[in-house]
Amino acid sequence: MLDGIASQLERYMDVLSARQKLVASNIANADTPGYRTQDLDFQSEFKSATGMAPTPVQVAGLPVRNDGNNVSLDRESRLLAENAMRFQVASALMRGEIHNLQSAISGGGQNS
Repeated sequence: MLDGIASQLERYMDVLSARQKLVASNIANADTPGYRTQDLDFQSEFKSATGMAPTPVQVAGLPVRNDGNNVSLDRESRLLAENAMRFQVASALMRGEIHNLQSAISGGGQNS
């Protein structure tokens, strides 16, 4: 059971990390003519059991400026904050799982 939870948390954190890189790339290219915002289909990437690197997709429905760029700094800033919160929660859960494992290994903290 612990292995399953830890591996799911690991996968979740991998997807969060990949998304963080994409959002940072979007922000870095906010002034690049013709650049199109990329993101992940977060739900399907997390559910994917392949373990392969997540596949970026172009984000539809964003307004396109005259230079062909559609990066919204408001959207990307919100995604950065949301991603950071999700990563903090996942990290706390992983620390809890590690603590439980350490406690079980040491006999629940009881002295022999």
